[in-house]
Amino acid sequence: MNDCCHSTEKTNDIPPATAAPVQAGAQRFRIPSMDCPVEENDIRRVLEPIKGIRSLNFQLVARTLAIDAPDDALQAAVAAIGQAGYKMQPFATAAAGGGAHGAHDDHDDHDHGSVPSGLPRLVAALVLAGVAEAISFLAPEGRPWMLAGMAVALVAIYLAGLEVYQKGLTALFKRRLNINALMTVAVTGAFLIGQWPEAAMVMALYSIAELIEAMAVDRARNAIKGLMALAPEDADLRQPGGNWQTVALNDVPLGATVRVRPGGRIPLDGTVTAGASAVNQAPVTGESLPVDKAVGDSVFGGTINETGELELTVTAAAQDSTLARIIHAVEQAQGKRAPTQTLIDRFAAVYTPTVFVLALAVALLTPLLLDWTWLEALYKALVLLVIACPCALVVSTPVTVVSGLATAARRGILIKGGTYLEEARRLKAVALDKTGTLTQGTPALVDWQAWGDADRAEVAPIAARLADRSDHPVSKAISQGLADSRSEGDAPVEAFGAVAGRGVQGSIDGNPYVLGNHRMMEERGQCSPALETALAVHEAQGRTVTLLAGAQGVLGFFAVADTLRDSARQAVAELKALGVVPVMLTGDNAATARAIAAQAGIDDVRGQLLPEDKLSAIRQLQSQYGPTGMAGDGINDAPALAQADIGFAMGGAGTDIAIEAADVVIMNDSLGRIAETIRLSRRTHAVLWQNITLALGIKAVFFVLAVFGSATLWMAVFADMGASLLVVANGLRLLRR
Repeated sequence: MNDCCHSTEKTNDIPPATAAPVQAGAQRFRIPSMDCPVEENDIRRVLEPIKGIRSLNFQLVARTLAIDAPDDALQAAVAAIGQAGYKMQPFATAAAGGGAHGAHDDHDDHDHGSVPSGLPRLVAALVLAGVAEAISFLAPEGRPWMLAGMAVALVAIYLAGLEVYQKGLTALFKRRLNINALMTVAVTGAFLIGQWPEAAMVMALYSIAELIEAMAVDRARNAIKGLMALAPEDADLRQPGGNWQTVALNDVPLGATVRVRPGGRIPLDGTVTAGASAVNQAPVTGESLPVDKAVGDSVFGGTINETGELELTVTAAAQDSTLARIIHAVEQAQGKRAPTQTLIDRFAAVYTPTVFVLALAVALLTPLLLDWTWLEALYKALVLLVIACPCALVVSTPVTVVSGLATAARRGILIKGGTYLEEARRLKAVALDKTGTLTQGTPALVDWQAWGDADRAEVAPIAARLADRSDHPVSKAISQGLADSRSEGDAPVEAFGAVAGRGVQGSIDGNPYVLGNHRMMEERGQCSPALETALAVHEAQGRTVTLLAGAQGVLGFFAVADTLRDSARQAVAELKALGVVPVMLTGDNAATARAIAAQAGIDDVRGQLLPEDKLSAIRQLQSQYGPTGMAGDGINDAPALAQADIGFAMGGAGTDIAIEAADVVIMNDSLGRIAETIRLSRRTHAVLWQNITLALGIKAVFFVLAVFGSATLWMAVFADMGASLLVVANGLRLLRR
């Protein structure tokens, strides 16, 4: 974690990190050693006095900072950051956008310059520190051996701690307390009081622990980086002459035709124009099984074409693809501070100065009050300085949150910030929209029967041919449901026409037929008490009933309904098992609402709601139950999604307005992901507080040992960095769930 705990002071004058996009014209820089929230705070404090900075956009995962400022302010900002000990690498272009690769292709997310290449140097420092310890314990007493040991210790400190000293001295000159400053004082003090072997070992162990911690933290970052690797870097593009050419992804225009071979990754979002295949959409939607795709179907960039060759028309450029939007949203989500992270940052701002003052008191007062020697008191004060850094506390929160966000993204759950990841565990009720959320959102033929003496084999093709000619959604559902009843030899429909508000009519083989609603049959005088009873059964379930009739009477009827999603009932049961009350909100009539709610297992159902009524319902649920979520997919759901404590949008079927208003986007429209989000939130919260308890507990134990026991400097380093590694490893467990 190169230099995790840079500054424990917070600043407020510069706009805080938000999920807002980088401003066009802003200059973006890579800062290899900036990968921790307190380093962000340090840079903000450094830039605070500079006038003219319009905005700062930190991306700790990418280790980048975008500065929107006039040229003079920009130059001053770069100089100030450099003087604070941070190396900056400007990007070739401003970071105004970026697709699946745009925000990252200029660098590797892993800091090759400081982490891997530094390992031999640190190993050498550790070996020399061991030699210094051996000289101290084994060599005979005498000035030559002492000088030799001190020289070896100095070389070890130089190899392991040159950068620490540079940053530490800079911080001390600027009257800032950070881990570099604390380690500089502790190691220098230990050396001056004759503990030079321990000073060398402390610096070597500290630097190696920092390196190991950085590599561990990068695992969480690489989970996001893995999303970027899903999209290929080029595509097979059809040329005007009909031949195919491989071009870079960013050079593929909208509306172009690209080819995807079996086993290849689909490069961009598009619509299939030729071929059929099974597509593995797990990278984007989290679905476990491949989905069959044919002409007219939509596909996502980054998904895997498994069986047949596909040609598709590109519907979104690389920077606007679904995958690019997911990556961008996850990165922006990491820029939002989670509540626990804010709490820890506030604690850290007080903790380090407090321990520093205590260390000073131990050094100055204990010789007077407890009869300790000055060297003993000074040594104990130096031990306190080593444990004064809140590294373990500060690093545990972002690592845990990043791991949780990455895990959710892998499962097709796009959470727009650590706040929502933490707060989802508090939900006591979830309001579910009916159409498109609980149900498929499109009508389907769910039942039909011939009436009276009519033959099913004759009724079906007649109804299918009439329904084929109509564009009404109910007619389309009947046509699709009866697709198997048609044959090439069927007689055409003649004299076809629509009857407004009633249905359609036409002649087949010279016989007149109508396909219409209940009211049409009543007007034709073709309803009977028995038929009314049969229709009432379906209408009570919220189904739309269409009847086929000829000159002699009704031949059959067809029940159409928006069917419940396959996963809806199980999803509702999972919410109940978590202690969350499911409530259904819909603009549909009460009978239909009750029927769907009964199928889903929902007890509280509210129908005939306008958008403003749904908004009022959310407020009422918040008053009744407490924190309330809302799941929807339509424009009419947007006000309620915004009002809810956490809004869940169905990403596949949802409108852009609903997705923008929501806090969590479910990419595969599976309602089960709502309960999964709540479970992940509870696990994340538990891990966060495990880490806080672990970090504070270890520090409390060593604080007591340092003052009243026999804790040494190297033991304090092990305790501090060991705690950091433990909390990082604990946070990374979320990636395996």
